[in-house]
Amino acid sequence: MSRFEGFAPVYDGESRLLILGSFPSVKSRQEGFYYGNPQNRFWRMLCSFFGENVPATIAEKREFLLRNGVALWDMVASCEVKGSADASIKEAEAVDLTLLLARAPVEAMFCNGTTAYGLLAQNFPSLLPVARKLPSTSPANPRYREEIWHAALGEVFGAEGAKAEFRQNR
Repeated sequence: MSRFEGFAPVYDGESRLLILGSFPSVKSRQEGFYYGNPQNRFWRMLCSFFGENVPATIAEKREFLLRNGVALWDMVASCEVKGSADASIKEAEAVDLTLLLARAPVEAMFCNGTTAYGLLAQNFPSLLPVARKLPSTSPANPRYREEIWHAALGEVFGAEGAKAEFRQNR
């Protein structure tokens, strides 16, 4: 198995929600950014919540996240992995969330799947009260339901008007 490095976090001083994945898939590593597999439901789900089209470029995706107060990172900084399966992750080195959390006013954390949540629990158990495990957006997850994500996002960002107001004030 080869050792791979994850991506740097996307956040700024206005990020209210931190979404944590596990580790980039093969397609994401090839693209050089989070959720690069077009079959992954992440970008479609998040953009539909905010009433926007899925951005086409990495720069547009970063801008979309920051404009909407969303930070994005994976729990694994580096690991040995075969393919894209979380189950094949070995020798995982966890990211250090403390710097990001010191610089961004994160109110909530969503873990995109069981692996991300388990890694958070293992490495940062004190953060579990503000974390929520949501169904993985991976195309391999048959239990994914967009409405669960949208309900959780609504708890952080409120009604449509509140989201629009937040974006206008950035």
